[in-house]
Amino acid sequence: MSQHSSKSSLAALTLGAIGVVYGDIGTSPLYAFKEVFAHGHVPMSAANIQGVLSLIFWTLTVVVSLKYVLLILRADNNGEGGLIAMLALASLAVADRPALRARLLMIGIFGTAIFFGDGVITPAISVLSAVEGLEVAAPGLHPWIVPVTLAVLTVLFAVQRLGTASVGRFFGPVMTLWFGVLAALGLAHIAQNPAILVALNPVYALEFLGAHPGVAFVALGSVVLCVTGAEALYADMGHFGKKPIRLAWFSLAMPALVLNYFGQGAMLLAHPENAKNPFFEMAPTWALYPLIGMATAATVIASQALITAAFSVTKQAIQLGYLPRLRVLHTSVKDTGQIYLPFVNWGLYVCIVLAVVLFKSSSNLAAAYGIAVTIDMLITTTMTFFVIRYGWKYPWWLCVAATGFFFLVDFVYFAANVVKVIDGGWFPVVIGAVMFLLLMTWKQGRRLMTERLREDAIDLKSFLEAVFISPPARVQGTAVFLVAEQGNTPNALLHNLKHNKVLHETNLFVTVLHHEVPWVGFEKRVELESLGNDCWQVTLHFGFKNDPDVPEALQLLRSRGVQLDDMETSYFLSRDIVIPTLGDGMWLWREKLFASMHRNAAAAADFLNLPANRIVELGAKVQI
Repeated sequence: MSQHSSKSSLAALTLGAIGVVYGDIGTSPLYAFKEVFAHGHVPMSAANIQGVLSLIFWTLTVVVSLKYVLLILRADNNGEGGLIAMLALASLAVADRPALRARLLMIGIFGTAIFFGDGVITPAISVLSAVEGLEVAAPGLHPWIVPVTLAVLTVLFAVQRLGTASVGRFFGPVMTLWFGVLAALGLAHIAQNPAILVALNPVYALEFLGAHPGVAFVALGSVVLCVTGAEALYADMGHFGKKPIRLAWFSLAMPALVLNYFGQGAMLLAHPENAKNPFFEMAPTWALYPLIGMATAATVIASQALITAAFSVTKQAIQLGYLPRLRVLHTSVKDTGQIYLPFVNWGLYVCIVLAVVLFKSSSNLAAAYGIAVTIDMLITTTMTFFVIRYGWKYPWWLCVAATGFFFLVDFVYFAANVVKVIDGGWFPVVIGAVMFLLLMTWKQGRRLMTERLREDAIDLKSFLEAVFISPPARVQGTAVFLVAEQGNTPNALLHNLKHNKVLHETNLFVTVLHHEVPWVGFEKRVELESLGNDCWQVTLHFGFKNDPDVPEALQLLRSRGVQLDDMETSYFLSRDIVIPTLGDGMWLWREKLFASMHRNAAAAADFLNLPANRIVELGAKVQI
């Protein structure tokens, strides 16, 4: 690649990162600074304004710049980031410690569940805070805030099925313009009161914390809102790479955010009466309506990035065995990462509408917001320790020093948000708890089901040896039997022999395995073992970001001497019906929940991309 094309590619990726990665954190000036003084817990004074601004600046520096941009972006899993990629890295690092690995998996899955709570609050608070600008422009429009917010969100979720490719190209330019507006608004007020820049000195933050510990503790619960969306830095690493994400942060996103927050502070020093909505009060009257429109566009982009992330996380959780198969639609022929899950889309929409109707304002939602963010920040820091200690083999003292400092910062912010649980923090926690219950019920139910099937299983090699003592009639074509556990005889084969009394010319016994790595290349996709008499044991390997395409993978067998004719290949699947029973498994209500999830899961044929006109499904009952 030439130097010129390399630079243009970096510029394009950086522009993309500005649009997708920084949408959430880029809209936090709409509500973060406002919330500190909104409820009267923190008195309005010059010292307090400077102390809060100093806290915001150093929170952005420590949490985003040092922790995420410089440290955690280094912990990539084959180029991929995000909590599930970190979880996979951490669990592989402690693979020789089963008890510790099990606990880490539990913590990581809880973090993934809490992410869905965050995914509900972010679009609700972002769009509400943008539309609330109408009240500044015309107080009489207050009754319209909730209806307009719901209308914007409805349109946003309705267009998800069209895919993000068509509108995605505008994300970068719109968010670049947005950051420019943030910086310009801030600069205009800083120019009127440049003394506000003394708050860059951490002494002001420390004095604020020391002078009023109780007030400062309450303030921290709102200050943390300035780093909402920091997890997106890590989650989107696979799309853009480390360098563009770092470049976008240090060259545009962070300077614009800092200027805007300090501009809000400078304005409040001169006009403390503007504390109700300082962001929109910064703008001249003629610019209010265009600013409201631009803020709404920016919050829609922030919400879009989170909805897309929810689709990706759900797909990864399915492939790691924590959720039942769901209908996954690909919205782009070029980019396999662009997917749409109807169930997740409308499930999120219902919860977000509920959040808007229940809380009615961004201030009320702010109380609900911080808890989900800080839990995920704590979990990411915890996982990072195990990756750098056991995966990278760094010295114990260095790992404790590096992650211990960030853990302490995260814990202080978490503690400041725990006090807000009664005021609304319960909402994302309840959503996270329900998701965690579903994730763990599915994982444990699948384990019980596998154990029960293993108890009743017949060894495949022994069975085939017995069959070929007096072989049945062979018919032309290839039979592909999908079997969950390698080496077991599939029920579909037993039923086929019992009812049809024939065996195909070629028989493939295929097991699909999903691994705790993002991608498995074609060179490692297929394992083949001959069982004699044109019968083969086939193992297919996929990463949690691969699309499992069984027919495509089986074509790789041609180079191994196994010829497949698409038109003469039939796929045999066992459709298990789960029967919950009292016993040693899960509580009966959880077994019934698992049975319901199993019954409503999308067909394996769709998930594995099997051709619909060549599938034979044979049912069997399984008691757990």
